[in-house]
Amino acid sequence: MSAWNTDQGADFRGPLDVTRAATVVTDAQNTVIGWSLGAERLFGYQSREIVGRPVSTFLPPGPTPSLPPLLPRYRGNEIRAARHRDGTEVIVAIAGCPLPGAGTAVRVLVATELKDLRLWDSRLALLHGLATQSPVGLAIYDADLRLTWCNTAFEREIGQPFAEFRGLRADELYSDGRFVTKGHPPTLDAVMHHVLDTGESFLDLHFQGRPPSDPTTEHLWSCAYYRLQDADGHVVGVCEDAFDISDRYRAQRRLALLVEAGRGIGTALDVVVTAEKITEVSVPAFASTVTVDLARVVLEGEIPAASSPAAMPLVRVSARSAGRADTGRADTEKPVELHPSSPAVDRSSAAHSPVEYAAGSPQDRSLSSGGLVLDNATLVVPLRAGNGLLGLVTFMREAESATFDGGEVALADELVARTAVSIDNARRFTRERTAALALQRQLLPRQLPAASAVDLAYRYLPTDDLTGVGGDWFDVIPLSGTRVGLVVGDVVGHGLQAAATMGRLRTTVHAFAQMDMDPVELLSRLDDLVAQSAEEQWGGTGVPDGTHADVTTGATCLYAVYDPVSRRCVMARAGHLPPAVVDPEGRVTFPDLPAGPPLGLGGLPFESLEIELPVGSLLALFTDGLVEDRDHDIDHGLDTLGQVLGDRHAPLEELCDRAVAELLPSGPAADDTALLLVRTRELDASQVVEWELPAEPACAGRVRDLATRQLHHWDLEELSFTTELVVSELVTNAVRHAEGPIQVRLIRDRTLLCEVADRGHTSPHLRHSAEDDEGGRGLFIVAQLVQRWGTRYSPSGKTIWTEQAFQTAEGRHGLRPHAGAPSQE
Repeated sequence: MSAWNTDQGADFRGPLDVTRAATVVTDAQNTVIGWSLGAERLFGYQSREIVGRPVSTFLPPGPTPSLPPLLPRYRGNEIRAARHRDGTEVIVAIAGCPLPGAGTAVRVLVATELKDLRLWDSRLALLHGLATQSPVGLAIYDADLRLTWCNTAFEREIGQPFAEFRGLRADELYSDGRFVTKGHPPTLDAVMHHVLDTGESFLDLHFQGRPPSDPTTEHLWSCAYYRLQDADGHVVGVCEDAFDISDRYRAQRRLALLVEAGRGIGTALDVVVTAEKITEVSVPAFASTVTVDLARVVLEGEIPAASSPAAMPLVRVSARSAGRADTGRADTEKPVELHPSSPAVDRSSAAHSPVEYAAGSPQDRSLSSGGLVLDNATLVVPLRAGNGLLGLVTFMREAESATFDGGEVALADELVARTAVSIDNARRFTRERTAALALQRQLLPRQLPAASAVDLAYRYLPTDDLTGVGGDWFDVIPLSGTRVGLVVGDVVGHGLQAAATMGRLRTTVHAFAQMDMDPVELLSRLDDLVAQSAEEQWGGTGVPDGTHADVTTGATCLYAVYDPVSRRCVMARAGHLPPAVVDPEGRVTFPDLPAGPPLGLGGLPFESLEIELPVGSLLALFTDGLVEDRDHDIDHGLDTLGQVLGDRHAPLEELCDRAVAELLPSGPAADDTALLLVRTRELDASQVVEWELPAEPACAGRVRDLATRQLHHWDLEELSFTTELVVSELVTNAVRHAEGPIQVRLIRDRTLLCEVADRGHTSPHLRHSAEDDEGGRGLFIVAQLVQRWGTRYSPSGKTIWTEQAFQTAEGRHGLRPHAGAPSQE
């Protein structure tokens, strides 16, 4: 029951109250003997005009007008048509009773106009609805802030009849409640005192607590407080309006949680980071503890073959608890063991639905969603991608907290579904990145070849950005005549396609370099192959959306050949950055090397530049990932690189480390980085001997004698027989098939090199001679005797060269490094 009932002391005076209505006193003859001011206002007669006259003067007899029935509580009232002094009709409601103490002959008639009664009746209906039907809790506190009235909604919140808590103070009704809004007094009592003292009203204060009707659940109310005053302005108390907004608040929190999850989950293509994000978002807003357990193969980019957690090795990748500092990333090496009878195993493997359970509870009940509700709520949701199970997410709440309701189970399912998509994306990215890295590692040189011409150091840094693996590459290619080919390049794009394209280009460059092509010819041939590959792949029309997806087109490359005998370096580039050249004194320059177009674009020829490098010069070949960054332009990067390389006394390995530290302090940002440092050497004059001979048959014998004496001087007599035969056959071929003069050169390096140059441009060929042929066996014999042989061409002719391995370790030294630089051997 609410405080609406009059037996509880409420005072609602209506239009028929004697203090407000028209009051007429009549005797036994229905003669007016008393007339109130209210009657004077209603009927227009003054007291002196009506007293002593019959009642019929203003209330003629006759039928009652046909009017709508009144409420049952007014059923005893008589509806009559009265006559005003001015002759107009007034419809009134009349109630009569004997005058107390005067016997039954004297009666009191109380009358009011019907429209006032009907208005009062509607107001009473509104007040009755407010008191009994309003969902807003209403309570009135007196000047001492004790409860004097409340409506039915307020009674329901308390869970007791009004009579049992009437007179209590607000803080006594909600002893454990608290305001969650700011900018007002902190307690209910303080707020009401402030309203009572100042008259200032408060609207939409959020009060949180556990009502006596539902002591296990936190509720949230939107409250308003305002002061009540009577008609004379006297303060009579404070009114409280309270509306339970718990459901709306929980819905807003769930929506906010989903929004926060949308901002945080899936922003990184990393499995562990994504797992950490759901624990970060969920604690403490949704649960007190959250753990994420994944199948170990997911961390490696694969999807588990098993469909049950019990059949796959799980590792805990993230765990977070409210109020604990040692939470976040977990030890991924420690396996998670699930008992085969665990509800997490049974339910999560059998259905896509969440599982809610508490370990050790003997009784459970099934939800329509397939979960289990037990005393200590623990919600386990499977991480699924398609038909594959990636792992489990477990939400736990403290023992005194409320269990997960249906809406929260759906929210957990949505959170985990988003996480599963993001983890699966990160898994796919991990798999592609791992494969691309493995491919790239296989395609890049694992170990640079030993070269007498130069000292080498390099750094290769794959990008750690979301874009993945790039297509940068470098190579050092031993060439004939102790020369060395230096290559650095960059493929447009990232990922497996870029890595595969890089491998094709590196292999092609390596093959062309072994053919002793000069840099211009090599880049021209490479450019033709790239353009042809793009045309064959896409038919010259591009992909359907109008773009050209071939990452080979637009690749850049720099190719340089250094000769330690002449100390000359010839280089050309296809859209790549020029190298940095540091002389022995530490002066840094970037040669004005013609750029040339990137590979596959065509249209312009490539041009080369030949420079002489003093002994101990430093040559730096690099990709744009080293010197170009979002935060500064490329000129700044080149200046910084020049400052680092200017230290002429530093070892190459140290220079590599310093260059990376200065230019990439946080690692590569958006592109791979390749850096190749080369410090030049020079072959000692005692290691090279050269003769020029006329193109005469007799010169074959002469060159045999010269070669024999030189090998004796070098203590390489064991190679004399083979060398005599080689130079004799090659010189004889030059005399027969080419023009003179003929140059013969012997070089003692890591192997013994023999070179015979002539003016001819015809390519020699190996052939099998018949038994009756008198010639044609010379080059075949030479190929069987030497370790390697080949032909290189120059504008003046060709050079046929051979290499013979030493039978001892002698003769392998004699290169001169720069005196100021430490040896790299």
